[in-house]
Amino acid sequence: MIESKSFRWNECRAITALLGTVVMGLSAHVQSDEHALDTLQVHGFLSQALVITDDNNFFGHSSRDKGSLEFTELGLNVSLRPHQDVLVAAQVLSRRAGGNSSDAEPKLDYGLVDYQMISDQERTFGIQLGRFKNPFGFYNQTRDVAFTRPGILLPQSIYFDRTRSLGLSGDGISLYHEERLQTGTIRAQVGFGQARMEDDVEQTLGLDRFPGSLDAASSAIGQIRYEHDAGRIVAAVSTANANADYESPANSPGEGRFRFQPWVLSFQYNEELWTLTAEYAIRKLELEGFNSFSNSSRTGESWYVQFARRFNDNWQWLFRYDSLTNNREDSSGKNYEAMGLGPAHTQFADDLTFGLQWTPHPQLMLAGEYHHVDGTGWLPTQNNTDSSATSRKWNMWLFQLSLRF
Repeated sequence: MIESKSFRWNECRAITALLGTVVMGLSAHVQSDEHALDTLQVHGFLSQALVITDDNNFFGHSSRDKGSLEFTELGLNVSLRPHQDVLVAAQVLSRRAGGNSSDAEPKLDYGLVDYQMISDQERTFGIQLGRFKNPFGFYNQTRDVAFTRPGILLPQSIYFDRTRSLGLSGDGISLYHEERLQTGTIRAQVGFGQARMEDDVEQTLGLDRFPGSLDAASSAIGQIRYEHDAGRIVAAVSTANANADYESPANSPGEGRFRFQPWVLSFQYNEELWTLTAEYAIRKLELEGFNSFSNSSRTGESWYVQFARRFNDNWQWLFRYDSLTNNREDSSGKNYEAMGLGPAHTQFADDLTFGLQWTPHPQLMLAGEYHHVDGTGWLPTQNNTDSSATSRKWNMWLFQLSLRF
């Protein structure tokens, strides 16, 4: 949802108040059970990166001087089990990825009450209420913790940073079911509520130049995941239906609707020293009902193949090829450019990535990464406001220090 900062703060306070009410309602049990407080856990993480590009800007003015230090992630999470079947958990995240220092204002990343109605050796069934992380692909639910990412950046064709809020989490209710079989485990999760649509979505759609607002509407997301042979083979299907209404005080661009419907197929094969991962996505995006804005309906396509190799106990290198097309019917972007909408290279991106991670201590990680990119289809717009000034082929180097406790 596109909101003022005060509204976002009120939203966070409302969710926090809900969690507090549930905790207070269970306080009698906590006070009567000394072991309940033993379940209290507090963890945190911090990551700081240096981003250097030869052309274009990524997470700050990375193509100037000695690069950009404007990629910082700082998180603190807490969890408590007031009852053996109830988990209360929340995380506050401060993240700056280019832009102004005010962008690093702490926000509620997730905050939920998780109640397991059924939990035995064969199956688990539960419900989550509050702000939950979206079950999308392999990495979305833990994407902000550097230690859980295969590289400094996730594949941008699937896990967009330019419209990060859209896929990150939702406010509402989530149901999950896990069935443990002799050959593996099946897990299904579905969520209903409102997707988070903040300024990044409005900027990417080009609606930020108008005086209206994009307000989140009812949305849904779901995933089915299967893990075979203790996780040696993992496969998943994810889908979502994210909706928003655009309200305008003037006839330009008028009131309209936004709809985003992705499907993601995920596959992973794990061995002791290496992991092969691939994901493929079809993304349908619709803008309709506007008076003086480009109504459109297009289907995008994304995929990547990634190989990670572990060696010497605490080292890992990574190779990945990542491909993005904004419109399958205009994969080269030539029609887009002919219509005067912008350079053709803004409609696709092919990214060749090499990465290296060193974890000398379980709480410390150092990483380096190189990207050779053809196209700017996933380039953030906030530091590249003039698309005609961007370069089609560009290179990026990233270096990151990560800590956790």
